Amino acid sequence: MSILSINPTPATLVAIGGPLLAFEGLWEDIKAVASEENVVPVTVGFLLVAALLIRYVPGERRRIRAAAALFAFSLFLILISSIFGSSGYESARTGARHAAFLIGGIAIIHVISILIFDVLLGLMRVQTPRILRDLVVAFGYVGIGFALLSRGGVSLSSIITTSAVLTAVIAFALQDTLGNIMGGLALQMERTIEVGDWVKIDQSVGRVKEIRWRHTAIETRSWDTVIIPNSVMIRNHVLIYGRRTGQPVQHMQWVYFNVDFRIQPTDVIWAVDEALQAEPIPRVAAEPKPHCILYDFKESYCHYAARYWLTELAFDSPTDSIIRTRIYFALKRANIPLSIPAHSIFVTQESEERKELKHEKEIAHRLAAVSNVELFNSLNEHEQRLLAERLQPAPFTKGEAMMRQGTEAHRLYIITLGSARVHISTEDGVSKDIATLKTGDFFGEMGLLTGERRTATVTALEDSECYR
Repeated sequence: MSILSINPTPATLVAIGGPLLAFEGLWEDIKAVASEENVVPVTVGFLLVAALLIRYVPGERRRIRAAAALFAFSLFLILISSIFGSSGYESARTGARHAAFLIGGIAIIHVISILIFDVLLGLMRVQTPRILRDLVVAFGYVGIGFALLSRGGVSLSSIITTSAVLTAVIAFALQDTLGNIMGGLALQMERTIEVGDWVKIDQSVGRVKEIRWRHTAIETRSWDTVIIPNSVMIRNHVLIYGRRTGQPVQHMQWVYFNVDFRIQPTDVIWAVDEALQAEPIPRVAAEPKPHCILYDFKESYCHYAARYWLTELAFDSPTDSIIRTRIYFALKRANIPLSIPAHSIFVTQESEERKELKHEKEIAHRLAAVSNVELFNSLNEHEQRLLAERLQPAPFTKGEAMMRQGTEAHRLYIITLGSARVHISTEDGVSKDIATLKTGDFFGEMGLLTGERRTATVTALEDSECYR
């Protein structure tokens, strides 16, 4: 018997047609859902917008990919709902469709928020606070919830009028969240605190990174981030560093040091003021000028403070270190020692022989410096020794002015260690280098001989030691 002559039985037709009919019913249900919910145009539009945003807004690629994953999952739920519907599980079908609508709506809201705030408003150069975006997204979520309730046949007016107790319970449970939201809105509307401000809240000091609907993020100098609820920001005292109406952002810093009370305060203040005001210091404001004050009297010393105004608030400790270095070298040049605790005990016994030995060693060092100065070559040995005995040590730190253009000439300097650059200021305010001095060189002789004011400025290129 030929295979072509076999006729299918009715049972065979049923066995083959059943799955085909089921698949056809599933396909019809998918088409109906796609037509009813506009799945195809919504999907095409979503993919186009997401692709453009990934290309032109690289900073939000992570959020865009997350939204695309959510949207793909919502399409999968639509397929699952159609399978449930074709199988006769209507309740499961309805639940899957509602879940697909909710997840897809969340994905679409995220993409729309990026399109509006990062692209459209960015092209218009409109800066919006982060909390506004968060609130818009939150209202979008609420809208999706209302839409789902409406699709389920729930009357919103009946919920509002009959659920007063439930509303009160929800409001009580969310009072902290609502307080944070209102606090965030108040901060943004009043603009008392803005992104970029340096603030102190309780023991936390840092720069405001962002203000969200729930919290404010502060980045500290220790490379940490502190999250502070907005309700706490509203209730507590907040110190904003460096802000004064109509003035540049700068914050006053204090650097303390101690000097023996036997040293006249006027000498200490003059030496420190001259060092801090002679040359510009990085990150220190020109006005008000940095200066020194006698802060307090202690048991065995005077307590001083150098005050300056910091312009880059993130660099307080490095700038304090520069100020301390300037103070140290200024006091050393003026032969003013920093204070020693009163309970220190000196056990070295200074004999006349020891004093003489130290003195002769120092005189020999000075004579070597004097011999390098051509101006003093005509002096005899006795005259050079007399000159050496009257020399005074003058140390300078890197960046300090050893001599300033336009000042009166009173001294000649001999460099015994280090180097310096000689530069002049032109009429248009441009500084021009004209020479470099090194160990053994001297400067300041012309003004000393002629009485004219200094014609150039000499600045230390490194920590240097001189005689004057």
